[in-house]
Amino acid sequence: MVRASRVMGLDVGSKTVGVAVSDLMGWTAQGLETVRIDEAQGNYGFDRIVELVKDHDVDRIVIGLPKNMDNSIGPRAQASLDYGHKLENLLPDCQIIFQDERLSTSQAERMLVEEGNVSRKKRKQVIDKLAAVMILQSYLNLKR
Repeated sequence: MVRASRVMGLDVGSKTVGVAVSDLMGWTAQGLETVRIDEAQGNYGFDRIVELVKDHDVDRIVIGLPKNMDNSIGPRAQASLDYGHKLENLLPDCQIIFQDERLSTSQAERMLVEEGNVSRKKRKQVIDKLAAVMILQSYLNLKR
C-alpha cells in the first residue's frame, strides 16, 4: 500500500516563516501558521518546522525563492537557499525544492487589501502564511 504524504510550503523572511501544507491528494494548499524567527540571533524556527513536518507527514518542502526581477540571486534569495540547505541536514528524508516566488508577498498583500479589506494589523499576522499558500499552490499546480 502506498503511503500518502503531504507537501509543505515555506515563505522565509528575516522575522517570520509562513507555513502551508497540501492536502493528501496534493491538490490544494492550506495555511498552517507563521513561525517567528530571528536571523540576527540565529533562531530559525527549525524545531517547530521539524515538528510540523512530522505531525503532517510531509515528504517534500517547497521553499519560496525570491529572485530579483533580472533572475539573479539577491540577499533574500540567498537567505532562503541557506535556510533550505540547513533544513536538508535536519530532515534528510525530506526533499527540498526551491520555487521561484517573485512578488508572492506583494500579491498576497494586494489580495488582502483589495479582496478582503483586511486591516494593516491583521495583514501583518497572516501575510507570510498566505504567501506560503501561494508558493505551495503554484508548485502543486505545476505538478498536475
